[in-house]
Amino acid sequence: MTGSTCKLNTSRPSDAVYWCESGSGEFSNSVNITVQKAQSVLTVSPSWLSAGASVTLNCRVKDQSAGWRFYWYKTVPDPSDNFYSYELLPGSSSGTEQDSYIVDGQTHTAGYVCRAGRGDPVFYTDYSQPQFVWSADFHSSASLTVSPDRAQHFTHFSVSLSCEGNSAEWRVRRSPENRYLSDCSTWRTMTGSTCKLKITSFSDAVYWCESGSGEFSNAVNMTILIIQSDTRWELNISAVSKSDEGFYKCQHSRQESAQSWMSVQVSRLKSFSFAVPLIVGLVSGVVLVIPLLVLLCYRASDDSCFVRPVQSESANRDCVDCQSDNYSALLHGDVCVYETIRGPQEAEHDDEPEESSVYMNVQMRSATGQ
Repeated sequence: MTGSTCKLNTSRPSDAVYWCESGSGEFSNSVNITVQKAQSVLTVSPSWLSAGASVTLNCRVKDQSAGWRFYWYKTVPDPSDNFYSYELLPGSSSGTEQDSYIVDGQTHTAGYVCRAGRGDPVFYTDYSQPQFVWSADFHSSASLTVSPDRAQHFTHFSVSLSCEGNSAEWRVRRSPENRYLSDCSTWRTMTGSTCKLKITSFSDAVYWCESGSGEFSNAVNMTILIIQSDTRWELNISAVSKSDEGFYKCQHSRQESAQSWMSVQVSRLKSFSFAVPLIVGLVSGVVLVIPLLVLLCYRASDDSCFVRPVQSESANRDCVDCQSDNYSALLHGDVCVYETIRGPQEAEHDDEPEESSVYMNVQMRSATGQ
C-alpha cells in the first residue's frame, strides 16, 4: 500500500473480489477482478520427419504487444503423472528475441512446447499445448505395432496397439486432428503394454507409445473408413497374376479410402511343379519315338530291292553303242525297284510298244543271312 493505493504484482495474478475498509469501520463497494494470462501458441513444421530435415518451431502470443522473449522446451513423457515434464532446449534459458527456433538432427518422434515472458520480474505466459513431430521409423528402445497392420481400418472392427522396448511401463497416446491429446486410459484400458481399440469414426488419429523411461516410439497414422449400416463390398480377383500387382482403393458415398499396395509373389515351387509334367512328357515322347524310328529303318533296309542294269549281248560287243542305251527312271514300289533296259535298236522304234526287258530282283539281307 502506498497511501490509499494498492499496486498488484501482475506477475502472479489471481482472480478475486476486492474492496476497501476505512479506519472508521466502513466498507467500500466490491470489485470482482478476473485476470487472464496471455496464451502462447506453438506450431511445428514439418509434422512428419524425413531424413536430414530440420524442425522449425514457431511461438506466438495472443497478446500482440511487444517486449516478449520466447522460451523453448522439449517434452519428456511421465506415465505416472499422465502428462509431461519440460526440458529447456539449448540456448533458450534466457529466452530468445526471435519467435522461431530450429531443431537439427531430430530423428525420432518428439514433442515440444513454448512460452513467452516479459517485464521485471518476468511475467510468463502459460505453456503452449504440446505439439509433435512424428517419425514412422522403428527403434529398439521404443516401438509401436498395430494388429492387423493395414493402411486403413473400418468402423466396428478392433485393433491392438502394442508397445515394445526397454521399459516396464507404457502408455499409448493419440493426437486427433483439431482435438485434444489423450491416452488409452481415457478411451480404453491398457492391459500390460497393449491397448485394444474398437474403431469408431473418432479413431482417426496419429498413435504412438511413450515409455516410463521418457522415450517416444514410432508413430502410426490410422485412417478410418466409415461403414454405413455395416454394408461391405468386396472385390474378388480370380487367377491372380503378377499383372494384378499395384495400388487399390475404394469409394463410397463420395468418400474415398486410402490406397493400399497389393504385392503378388510367384511361387517357385508352383512353377517347378507345373514344369515337371511337361518335361516328363517330352522325355517320354522321345524315348518312345526313337525305338519306332530304329524299327522302321531296320524294316526298310530288310525289305529293300535293287535293280542292277544288265546290258544286252549287242551292247557287250559294241561299247559305243552301249553309251546310247536308254534307261528308264527307277520306279519305287513297296517291295522292289525295277529298271527297264532297252537295246540300241529299240531306241529307234519308240512308236512301237514292244520292248525287250531284263529284270533282276536283288533282295538285301542282314549280315546273318536272314
